[in-house]
Amino acid sequence: MLPSQKLADLESLALKHNCPWVQYSEAVNGPAGVLRELNLEALKKEGAWFPLKVDKGRATVLAVSPSPELAELVRQTLKASEVSFLITLPHDFVRIVEHNQDINPNFPPTAGRTPLAKVRTYLAGRRSLLAHYRTLLAKSRTGLAFVRTGISFVTISVLLFRILGGGLLLFIEVPLLLSGLYMAADSLRKYLPAWRVNTSLPPYDWTKATGGTTVLEVNNVETMPSFSRSPEVPGAAELRARWDTMTPVMRRRYLASDRTDYAEERTALACYRTWMAKVRTGLAFVRTGTAFLGLGFGLVRTFPASPWQAFDYGVMVFGLAMMIEGFYRYFRGRRAGVEGEDSVRRGTESYTLWDVFFPHHHQVPGVIINPVRLPVTAAQAPGIWGTTGHALERTMLAERRNVMARLRTTMARSRTGYAFIRTGISMFSIGVALSINLPKHALLLDTFNTVMIVGGLIMIADGFLWSLPAERLRRQLPYCYADIEITIPDYGVPCRSWRRAVFNHEEL
Repeated sequence: MLPSQKLADLESLALKHNCPWVQYSEAVNGPAGVLRELNLEALKKEGAWFPLKVDKGRATVLAVSPSPELAELVRQTLKASEVSFLITLPHDFVRIVEHNQDINPNFPPTAGRTPLAKVRTYLAGRRSLLAHYRTLLAKSRTGLAFVRTGISFVTISVLLFRILGGGLLLFIEVPLLLSGLYMAADSLRKYLPAWRVNTSLPPYDWTKATGGTTVLEVNNVETMPSFSRSPEVPGAAELRARWDTMTPVMRRRYLASDRTDYAEERTALACYRTWMAKVRTGLAFVRTGTAFLGLGFGLVRTFPASPWQAFDYGVMVFGLAMMIEGFYRYFRGRRAGVEGEDSVRRGTESYTLWDVFFPHHHQVPGVIINPVRLPVTAAQAPGIWGTTGHALERTMLAERRNVMARLRTTMARSRTGYAFIRTGISMFSIGVALSINLPKHALLLDTFNTVMIVGGLIMIADGFLWSLPAERLRRQLPYCYADIEITIPDYGVPCRSWRRAVFNHEEL
């Protein structure tokens, strides 16, 4: 039933303009093909007219104040020969236009489910790019491991030649030398794509979700997509607090916004993981440089002065240059680990979707106690929610994916901490070895040895600061089971009813 005052206003307008009246309803929709050619945002602001039906030169139009001039404008715009009007109130006119924009009251056009799906698609593209970068970085770290293996081959070949000479041993020394040089050169070549990743990896600033009161928007889609948030929408928080009073369509719009916010968080966490992978790659470069430095130092200390020393010192200089390059990458990416940990903690401590929408006693502004009930009756079977239930299930799955993304970020931070420790041990060992074997009271050498020892200890301590808290946080997060559990989704029923397949270690 309409409120008496609203009914009186509608009847008065209908009598004044001699046309039927219409109030806002989700069933009042315009033709999609015609709406695509119109600027609905301009129509909403002007409050002039809205097409309801266009067929065979006849147009049925909704208006607040019909007039002959408006009819002529409609005829020219829609190429119609005949125009008939329906009357409505200004507020209802705005809501009808907003509903056809697929947005809730006062929201910008970017809050529609289609624009939000577009944002999620761009975010998914960014995550795919970051995954590609992480694969290149992992390939590079594997290549650096081959470099160190090649160094071992070269070391054995050079030592055999300088100690035992040539002769028949050349059949062993030359293949070892060539194999080691090939492995080192080829693997360093594979490092170049990772170096380009280091220079082109885009930073991602997480805009922080606001619970659906602002809208995540995508910009600069022609070049590099960037993301920002709309201003605070008036009345959005109050509307969302009254979840049980919204229509299913309005709920699905909020759920689509939630999924977009979850997608943004996953993208930010993926960016943090990529930056930490960059740090680990830089540290692998440092360890490879340390191996070169140790090899050169060992050759210098083992053999007397000879033309070979040019090679020995060249290896040391090359190793030192690799260490400097690796540390440069390390310092540029270390901030991502700190911000990634903060993001994981914020996400872990925040409310889940169930906490926000489905407590049994949900406080609503102006109401002391407002029991929120699920939109099903006792006689209805699970899955009866239809499309709204499916949207809820998809949003819950997105929230679960975010929990797993936080876990992966935590484990990436832990792995990065262990990389700190390994690199620190390598630096500390080289520094101690140089201090013991090199001449004393040489200021430049003493300074270098001190930097290596102190830097190695700092790296070891920093690694423990990264890995131990990450291990504690990892144990608090779910999905850390000894067995592998795979959920088989069935979107016709709530997720608690989905079947699960469990595999233990003996079955794998």
